[in-house]
Amino acid sequence: MPNPPEESGQSILEYALILVLVAVVIIVILVLLGPTIREIINNIVNSISTPA
Repeated sequence: MPNPPEESGQSILEYALILVLVAVVIIVILVLLGPTIREIINNIVNSISTPA
């Protein structure tokens, strides 16, 4: 009875799936927090450009 082939490490497909999952999570976070981040940046820009 032959031994089954050993699996060593992760295949390129598993790395690709992980990369896609991370990209989807980042896109969702940016979509949800986009308006808040834009408001914070606008407040910073307005406080810098306003003369003291």
